[in-house]
Amino acid sequence: MSMEVKKKVEEIISQMTLEEKAAQMIQVPVAMVGMEQAKEWARRGVGSFLHALGDDARELQKVAVNESRLKIPVVFGIDAIHGHGLNRNATIFPSQLSMASTWDRDLVEKIGHATATEVATDGLHWTFSPVLCLGRDPRWGRISETFGEDKYLSGELGASMIKGYQGDDLSADDSILACAKHFIAYGEATGARDAYDTQITYRKIKDEFLPPFKKAVEAGCATFMTAYGSVDGTPLTADRKALHDILRDELKFDGFLITDWDNVNALIRRQKVCDNIGDASALAAKAGNDMIMCSTEFYEGIIEQVKSGKVDEAQLDEAVRHILTIKFRMGLFAKPDKKGVPGSIGCEAHRELALKAARESVTVLTNDGVLPVRKKKLRKVVVIGPNADDIRAQYGDWTYFTHPVPGKYTEPQRPYVTLLEGVRNSLEGSGIDVEYSYGCSVNGRSYYKGDYPDTEAFMKQVYEDNRLDNDGTKEMPYINEAASIARGADLIILALGDNYNQMGEYNDRAELRLSGMQEALIRILSTMKIPLITVLITSKPLAVPEVVRDSDAVICAFNGGMYGGQAVSEVIFGDFNPEGRLPISFPVVTGQVPVYYNQLPGWHEGRYVDCPAEPLFAFGEGLSYTWYEYSDIKFDADTKTVSVKVTNTGKVKGVETVQIYIDDVVSSVMTANKNLAGFAKVELASGESKTVSIKLDDDAFSVVLPDETRVIEPGKFIIMAGHSSKDEDLIRLAVEL
Repeated sequence: MSMEVKKKVEEIISQMTLEEKAAQMIQVPVAMVGMEQAKEWARRGVGSFLHALGDDARELQKVAVNESRLKIPVVFGIDAIHGHGLNRNATIFPSQLSMASTWDRDLVEKIGHATATEVATDGLHWTFSPVLCLGRDPRWGRISETFGEDKYLSGELGASMIKGYQGDDLSADDSILACAKHFIAYGEATGARDAYDTQITYRKIKDEFLPPFKKAVEAGCATFMTAYGSVDGTPLTADRKALHDILRDELKFDGFLITDWDNVNALIRRQKVCDNIGDASALAAKAGNDMIMCSTEFYEGIIEQVKSGKVDEAQLDEAVRHILTIKFRMGLFAKPDKKGVPGSIGCEAHRELALKAARESVTVLTNDGVLPVRKKKLRKVVVIGPNADDIRAQYGDWTYFTHPVPGKYTEPQRPYVTLLEGVRNSLEGSGIDVEYSYGCSVNGRSYYKGDYPDTEAFMKQVYEDNRLDNDGTKEMPYINEAASIARGADLIILALGDNYNQMGEYNDRAELRLSGMQEALIRILSTMKIPLITVLITSKPLAVPEVVRDSDAVICAFNGGMYGGQAVSEVIFGDFNPEGRLPISFPVVTGQVPVYYNQLPGWHEGRYVDCPAEPLFAFGEGLSYTWYEYSDIKFDADTKTVSVKVTNTGKVKGVETVQIYIDDVVSSVMTANKNLAGFAKVELASGESKTVSIKLDDDAFSVVLPDETRVIEPGKFIIMAGHSSKDEDLIRLAVEL
């Protein structure tokens, strides 16, 4: 913080009343309170508004800077999780999990910048992204919001996204605040139950879950968000060790910290560590939370606590100091209205970026030789399945379909391309017949498309009905109809997966098999002896060994955004050589969870008696239409640089993701048999070889001791390089440090 900014901040604080300080610490949800009440908060000197768009945000800012006593501008927050998705006209990028399948730092940074431009152009300043929780238990509803299961990949992509959002200058018209969330170990909650207790130690937290947040601080992330849950029974909203001692003292975070939605009231209503708003407000403030999202009762609660002498007003001064400093760095006092870049919302350049991201994210998991499909051999193609033409399923969570008012039906906004549309586009003018059948629902609801006047009416009924659990056996006539349509086809493209009612907050799953009658649908289609390509359009890894058994090829297409369907179709017909790699492992059955690749050794036999030892698909996996060979691995101990020769041994150009793993052979605390330590994407022509050099961080060789300090212990390390985390895909080199 410059001396000039520091002086201005202290001048404002010296003029503020206790009430104005309390108001500055509040974020008000406009969609919940309405515009008139929001204006009253603006006059009172509120610090932030949530979920105001466009003209509403600009109107509230005018009230704040013209009608509040100290004229302090408001910072507007929005959940722009994969694009400015709450705005119907914005570019919808692939989900964060889908982005992670690209393993592309530069691409993720560009997505961050494009999102920032659109958010700023809507008059807003702040996105609650990226999510740096690790997705290690796929039963968790919020898996799609993560960068997957690995701390290194999450940290690298998270830092890239932060740089994209914030740029080099927070005051720039195309810059917004990033928010690293949820601090900390939120995704590790017991049983993958969202917002529940995380029963692990702080040594484990510092070893496994802190590294991505450390990289966020190093990238200059301006804000952090407190997690809903708790660590070993202490709610994170009230955990000063996490929020102050670690985040500020150890990591040197100098931005401001906001709670998640209604966390202060949750101390009373859910976690039951307080019985009144005064005590809950005091706990939250003393722990180090600077801004309180949605718990507007905090305003009265903290004022009462200060007046009664239970909270020192200096605690509020510190919170307000953090908030005002960021507002000055953003240039809000000079320019309360961010202009953004007129015409950027949903612009062609951003849509092209969304298509590029979708293409790179498509991950081929199995291929018996059917891919890429040769169009010359086709006369009839059938596209079947509940997710083949459902843009809501393709978008996933955190778009105008799901927020800020869940459950309200919203018509889809063009442009977008579903899988069905992508296939039709790919085969347009070829003379190949393309037919479509819905087949069955995701959740097992019985209905028939022919009963509805048009596709939009049918999809509205699908949306409403998929919120219910029903007897899927009634769908058998429609499954049989799909099979009837498939007869005589040369190719079946089947789109299965989950939908918006099986993902996100409140939507954890106990069972990861395909729901409804989807398994019955693929079983029947597989008996027809027609080449069958299954596309998983899903928010998370599913337990689908039957799909692998019954399909000639399986493609993973996590929520791919507005052009996800086009990208998959291009891969199917060979217009794009797939380069997606899994950022998360797939279980064989639900009971095999957890199956993340870097587990600790020591388990007797290393498997359940009724399940294979290995996951269905492992972290880093993904097939190409060519092959790569690794050789000549070397390590420079002085610079900690790994070099390896990679050769494209196939017949077509491709992009390989070179992955480096480290095994600390003997250490004073248990370590995984391998941890990702570096990666790089390299493009290779047929027959071409390149030597790829990757510099590793010191942390790649370190361990966290029981006293929570991180050290590098001398000894033997195994350095591995290859195509995925699977042992058979890696070559090895032993080194001494």
